[in-house]
Amino acid sequence: MPSEPPPDHQPGGASETGEAAASFDLITEPWLPAQHLDGTEAELSLLGVFEQAHRVRRLVGDLPTQEFALLRLLLAILHDALDGPADPEEWADYWEDDRLPADRVREYLAAHRHRFDLLHPLTPFFQVAGLHTAKGDMTSLDRIVADVPANDRFFTMRARGADRLTPAEAARWVVHAHAYDPSGIKSGAVGDPRVKGGKGYPQGVGWSGNLGGVFAEGDTLRDTLLLNLIATDTANFRADSDDRPAWRREPSTAAQAGAVELATRPSGVRDLYTWQTRRIRLHHDADGIHGVLLCYGDPLTPRNMHYREPMTAWRRSPAQEKKHKLPQVYLPREHDPARTAWRGLGALVAGQVRGAEQRQEAAAVVRPRILDWIAGLTVEGFLPQDYLIRARLVGARYGTQQSVIDDVIDDSVPLPVVLLHDRDRGLGQAAIDAVTDADSAIGVLGDLASDIAVAAGADTDGPRDKARDLGFGELDAPFRTWLAEIRPGQDPQERRRDWQRQARRLVSSLGDQLVDNAPQAAWDGRIVATGNGSHWLTAASAQLWFHRRLRKALPLAAAPDADTADADDIPVPADAAPGPDTPVPDADATAEDSDDQNPEAHAS
Repeated sequence: MPSEPPPDHQPGGASETGEAAASFDLITEPWLPAQHLDGTEAELSLLGVFEQAHRVRRLVGDLPTQEFALLRLLLAILHDALDGPADPEEWADYWEDDRLPADRVREYLAAHRHRFDLLHPLTPFFQVAGLHTAKGDMTSLDRIVADVPANDRFFTMRARGADRLTPAEAARWVVHAHAYDPSGIKSGAVGDPRVKGGKGYPQGVGWSGNLGGVFAEGDTLRDTLLLNLIATDTANFRADSDDRPAWRREPSTAAQAGAVELATRPSGVRDLYTWQTRRIRLHHDADGIHGVLLCYGDPLTPRNMHYREPMTAWRRSPAQEKKHKLPQVYLPREHDPARTAWRGLGALVAGQVRGAEQRQEAAAVVRPRILDWIAGLTVEGFLPQDYLIRARLVGARYGTQQSVIDDVIDDSVPLPVVLLHDRDRGLGQAAIDAVTDADSAIGVLGDLASDIAVAAGADTDGPRDKARDLGFGELDAPFRTWLAEIRPGQDPQERRRDWQRQARRLVSSLGDQLVDNAPQAAWDGRIVATGNGSHWLTAASAQLWFHRRLRKALPLAAAPDADTADADDIPVPADAAPGPDTPVPDADATAEDSDDQNPEAHAS
């Protein structure tokens, strides 16, 4: 452990001139926004949040991405304070207690107190003392406050920008900047050899910005922290013996760390969760924080980091394999803002995406190691098989060469841990198949909307997309409820049959509503030329085809209703709307795998 704080400065002490030195001690000052179990919210200090974690529901950041970044900071502290856990047995000792080991955390924070002062003159928290440009300028706080829109002053609480921040606010945004700061041209700091013409050129987004962030959320913050406190002996996960967070390393300078050092890092999650992707210096006065200098820090490529980073799924990248002449390259699997969390269940439960088998890809997707860890806890009996977590998905979507944040993703899906079992995959596969069933049923609904549009002589794309959005919205809550009710010992086939029945009832009702609301032109119909000849297409015939396709898409559901039985006698034109047999691709898996979209393409 490092030595005691430098004698020239203690938090709240005096400077060399005898004047009171500015200080904001993150260990004792409230700055972490927390929601208590009774729904009330308050800011807590680092020490306070560990002492009260069993009474706190969750952190509530200014943005979901801020919550993710702060949670990882707390995990780095807990990992380092406990120097582990080394294995599930050690973890179980902490889980059996009602509270976190706050005494050990208190001793740990006291030993490193000088590194947790936001305004320390020599070692300010997550900053570089004396960081400056050749012109000695600084920028607006808008550079680190991510909810300030770029040239878009509507629908924000900060429409006039961020002129000043309290130290508590600034501390949260400093943590967030290291995790999610966009790429683009930044200020060039004196002492950084990468600077050209006084500017720092793009080095990629903050580390967490590369990820489709996933963590296990429990009923309390105490539970959440422990569930994500992954042991170093977890399968397919690596952590070196010298794994250390940023505050147990030498303070950063304007330049990036040395090439030899960077080649051996990150050394584990403590290092990774506190990775200094930026060089930052806050400017403050007696009234608070009024400016910032934001520069590039230590680069880190996401390529093949799946053995180090546990809080994201990973996808295989053939384009990067070809570019780097490597047999396998894995990149973080980002979230799609247009898709709800449960539609990507396959990547969470079994590291699968729809269509991967047809493409004959080996290990096309690797599920988050944090879920491997939790699966192991259930297999070894440290968590009950009927334990329910929420898989929380958090991420940022960047635009314009990753220079701005276009969207923030925040969703969750209830996840019975029995679905994660590697030894008994029946229920997990049933859940994955149920997502496929939902995709197929909604595809049939989209086909109906398209057929009605064709019958009316209208464009098909708009009605199809609108119907699909309506369908997924209708299935969202029922699927989450169905998923949460899965229990050990249930028959996988019966669980899937139950879901198909629900899906058929809901989608069938939506389809009938589409027909009822069809325009008169669709009821009159028109002749449609197909590969099997010409057919008279009307809203009525489209409805018959819809029910026939829906029965094929959901074969485990109950027998068809009497009023749609004769749909089997109606020939479906071969080149009419594609129907449920046409695969619905996984949006993330089939996204164009280009360097322009790949975050690592902008890293040095």
